[in-house]
Amino acid sequence: MTVHLPTPDSPLKIGTRGSPLALAQAYETRERLMRAFDLPEGAFEIVIIKVTGDAIQDRPLKEIGGKGLFTREIEEDLLSGKIDIAVHSMKDMPTIQPDGLVLDTYLPREDVRDAFVSPQLSGIADLASGAVVGTSSLRRKAQLLHRRPDLKVVEFRGNVQTRLKKLADGVAECTFLAAAGLNRLNMDHVPATPIDASDMLPAVAQGAIGIERRIADDNTAGLLAAIHDTETGQRLAAERSFLLTLDGSCETPIAGLAELDGGTLNLRGEVLRPDGSDAIAGRRSGPVADGAEMGRDLAKQLLSQAGDGFFDWH
Repeated sequence: MTVHLPTPDSPLKIGTRGSPLALAQAYETRERLMRAFDLPEGAFEIVIIKVTGDAIQDRPLKEIGGKGLFTREIEEDLLSGKIDIAVHSMKDMPTIQPDGLVLDTYLPREDVRDAFVSPQLSGIADLASGAVVGTSSLRRKAQLLHRRPDLKVVEFRGNVQTRLKKLADGVAECTFLAAAGLNRLNMDHVPATPIDASDMLPAVAQGAIGIERRIADDNTAGLLAAIHDTETGQRLAAERSFLLTLDGSCETPIAGLAELDGGTLNLRGEVLRPDGSDAIAGRRSGPVADGAEMGRDLAKQLLSQAGDGFFDWH
């Protein structure tokens, strides 16, 4: 199939949230497409779309609707044709796309780790008993309280810059950010210490950028195929299958990470009670092609190990 390239007179419209990190991800997508097809910047238009999740900053996501709050308006504009593609942080994405849309293009994955952020301290072990920790992530809160039930966790909503300001204002002694976000924003000045994934298993799909399109738009599919990273796609197939089988949402503390070792995929997963009082973990290894099935199998194992009431959304 001949791919018709965008031009300054008929640009490819790239939809994104308006946060600095979301824009950095949209710019990376544009840059990769420019290089792949030797196109000028004018052949692309960045379209900023206001989403509900960014407008409400004073409540946890589980109280206002979950992950779809970061995607709904963008996907509506994609379906209506106002934009041609949508660029997303994959850890924010629901596991099922609306009818008519497909999410099958991923950029090379960044650092998957969480980062401990504090002007004075370098890690969780440095926190005094009863220290105040800021995070908006139910997963991080549960993992922290499972390891350190003495800590006090306060809500830290907002983009990277907002959270750093709260930290500077003394709202908490530390916070946690995705290392990938700090790297993409070139924020080397932030006092951040990466946490090994064996100490804090990251969110499913953390560090990955996904590009969504209309399922019937074959021309755009041809464009995106040139920048798709196969290994990231293989890893996310396992992780998102794990999440889907667990019925994961923003009300669910779930962590998962798939890594490749040649032709072998190694998958780790963890589910926790929201208060951190209990955690169940497991792992699977097998051929890369079996990643999605491994994700489902691991999720079923963890579900079978959980007692009554472990998953309060069931």
